This record gives sequence, C-alpha cells and structure tokens, in this order.
Amino acid sequence: MDKKKSLLLLTAVAAGTTLYNLLKPVKSNVAVVQGFQKEKFLGEWFEIARMDFRWEKNLKNVSASYALNNDGSIRVNNQGFDMIKERYKQSIGKAKFVRNEEEGALKVSFFGPFYSGYNVVMIDDDYRYALVFGENLDYMWMLSRDRIMPEDIKEKYLAYAKRSGYTTDKLVWTIQE
Repeated sequence: MDKKKSLLLLTAVAAGTTLYNLLKPVKSNVAVVQGFQKEKFLGEWFEIARMDFRWEKNLKNVSASYALNNDGSIRVNNQGFDMIKERYKQSIGKAKFVRNEEEGALKVSFFGPFYSGYNVVMIDDDYRYALVFGENLDYMWMLSRDRIMPEDIKEKYLAYAKRSGYTTDKLVWTIQE
C-alpha cells in the first residue's frame, strides 16, 4: 500500500473513532438511585475507596466537589495529592444526567465531548455516604462527607459491589489525612 492510501486509511479510522466517541450514548446497565436529589448531592465528598486507574494512581487525600453550573449541569472538581510526585493534582469537569434528574445515572466529562458513566447506585437518606459505579467494572468509588466511613456502611457497600460483579479485593483504600 502506498503512503497516500495508508494516510487516507489512517485518517478514516481516526475520524470514525472520533465520531463513535462523540455520538455513543453513555448507558447505565445498573440499577441507580431513584428519587435522586441533586441539591443534596452537591458539595464536598471524600473518597474512601476506588478501583485504581491512571489519573488517580498514587493519590491520597482525594476529594470531589460538586456545584451547579449556570446551564444546569454539575461542575466536578476532583483533586488529590500525588505521593510520588509530591504535588497536588486537579481535574475539572462536568456531569449531566443521562435520563432525568430523579435518577442517579449521570455522565461525566473531563475531556471535551467525551463522557463516561457515573452511576450513584447507593446513597443514605442524609446523603452522607455514596457508592458510585462507572460504566464498567473498572470504575467504582465509595464516597463520604467525612474522611472516614463507618464499618457497617463499608461492609454494606462492599457486599453490594461484590454481588454486582466487582472484584473488591482490587480496591484502593484512599489515605485521608
């Protein structure tokens, strides 16, 4: 194949991949919280545990702050301290509801038009503790309004995650100082 055809093929593949990512719907295949109350969810949350992934690798003191944007979307401010590089990391994004605001199924973007699933699957009545699943089994977070979570809540969330197919022994328990 000559260079011109190779370049054309690569361009077509790149364009197709970009279009797919732009147009693909973020689907929630898990049961999410019904009667979700956006206003009660807003504010600061501390990460208690996570399925580790590239952006959060080596982070401690991880928190997420949620605030309402003027357009009705939710501003997401994730931050933590990188223990290896010895500096803070921050990522600002936005979340939108997948279907309606009464369901805990959201999609979150930190990179322009690319969204990932963010599903609030368990939350207590006072919105103090939350269990969040991503769009696949590689993403999960246990969140608390405080830097600690009571053991009975942890056990309840771990049991639910296991029943949902998560390998909970791969969880990273976030250092919160």
